[in-house]
Amino acid sequence: MSDVSRLPGPMDDVWQWQRLGACRGMDSGVFFHPDGERNPSRSRRTEQAKQVCRGCPVISECRRFALASREPFGVWGGLGESERRTILERRDAVTMPGLVAVS
Repeated sequence: MSDVSRLPGPMDDVWQWQRLGACRGMDSGVFFHPDGERNPSRSRRTEQAKQVCRGCPVISECRRFALASREPFGVWGGLGESERRTILERRDAVTMPGLVAVS
């Protein structure tokens, strides 16, 4: 029998916010782009996803999760991929001054 005494206890409370999301039960295609999607289709889909997020009771928790986990895809917490990338790049620049970003 495995020794589970060192494993963390139940963490349901950490993920509880996901059950309350306005997106719960929706087609994930609203929030994640299909392969090859380009503007203006992508812009319309992204705006539709953000519209759902605007009325979401857990938008802050969702946004914090996406930024903390550096989620690269989709709309999370009302932010698109490029918006999260910009926030993270700025945050990294502040927390690691002196480093030069290489593109």
